[in-house]
Amino acid sequence: MSEIKIIEGEVFQDARGQINSLNEFHFDGVRRCYFISHPDPAVVRGWHGHQHERKWFYCVKGDFTLACVKIDDWEHPSLTLQAEIFQLSDTQSRLVCVPAGYANCLKTVTAGSVMAVFSDKILSDALQDSWRYDKNRWVDWSKY
Repeated sequence: MSEIKIIEGEVFQDARGQINSLNEFHFDGVRRCYFISHPDPAVVRGWHGHQHERKWFYCVKGDFTLACVKIDDWEHPSLTLQAEIFQLSDTQSRLVCVPAGYANCLKTVTAGSVMAVFSDKILSDALQDSWRYDKNRWVDWSKY
């Protein structure tokens, strides 16, 4: 059973424009925020994992495919781990909550997309808990 949670937000539209909200998300534990801008749909960003860091992903602009995998052995993870795939778009309001112990990888669908990422660790702590794996591991990105 997955430990990843989705917070479904709301989208309100009228003649004045659109509001995307996440009224059920509380920033308890969030220590920093950053934005990933993706100019090229051919670029795959990841895999990047943390044993002790939680992250929340929210598409601000465009569309993304986000993959997450629970790591079984940080030094030599199994090649057969099953990634969970999430489609995020600025036309919906969805927050993907990824617990510690996972690696993530993402790819934009639309050039110029922007992803907001929230973390429960300050940067210096996150850098001490940073694991990277080949982007082609666990997901065939040619399908996305």
